[in-house]
Amino acid sequence: MKNLVLATFWTLFSFGVAGSQALPSTNAGPRSAQDQNLSPKQQSIVAISGLTAKGDLPKLNAALNRGLDAGMTINEAKEVLVHLYAYVGFPRSLNAINTFMTVLRERKKRGITDVEGKTATPIADGDKYERGRKTLEALTGQPQSKPAPGFGEFSPTIDRFLKEHLFADIFDSDVLSYQQREIATISALAAMSGVEPQLESHLSMGMNVGLTEGQLKQAFDLIEKNVGKRQAETARRSLEKVNATRQRKQ
Repeated sequence: MKNLVLATFWTLFSFGVAGSQALPSTNAGPRSAQDQNLSPKQQSIVAISGLTAKGDLPKLNAALNRGLDAGMTINEAKEVLVHLYAYVGFPRSLNAINTFMTVLRERKKRGITDVEGKTATPIADGDKYERGRKTLEALTGQPQSKPAPGFGEFSPTIDRFLKEHLFADIFDSDVLSYQQREIATISALAAMSGVEPQLESHLSMGMNVGLTEGQLKQAFDLIEKNVGKRQAETARRSLEKVNATRQRKQ
């Protein structure tokens, strides 16, 4: 029961989306061989997110450089690091942002001009709680009560933070796509210990928005390379569990 409550909380708390994005069709045809692989930019998001969660700043420095070389814009990389604070905490997120600032200064000294990239589309003022609640309804396909049952009734404050800040402030930003946010979230959770229920929830959500089993396996190969074998093996077991559950529901 404890794990179920935790999984439910994190399913809601961590379910990322840019506000104006449409979810991909669930009736998509077979994927091409190319679609089964993470793009260079996606691979960079995996490495950056895993290393931010681990707190390995020297390796993160190198991963950020690789990400920019792979085509990430400055604002995309910055948005990943901001996004991750909700999962890894302010200390690691701030350390990562400071590392990114160092990377940009060093690249500028070497004569490298990186692309700034798009900024977030302004969001109209309004009831942020209601906007966040509607975002959850669109994502889950289910009505969202006010407050959320369970943890939201027990702690209305966290329910308000969830709706108004996480979904109405962070996830309304369209600098990153929903799929990019899920890659970042899955990779950060895979790099952490003791968050298997949350990882399993996000693996399912990631597959709902178009990530393939092959791409997720590739992500965990990168987690093994950048973070550690133990974390990668745990993530692979979680993926097997999620796949088995999804197959039973078909």
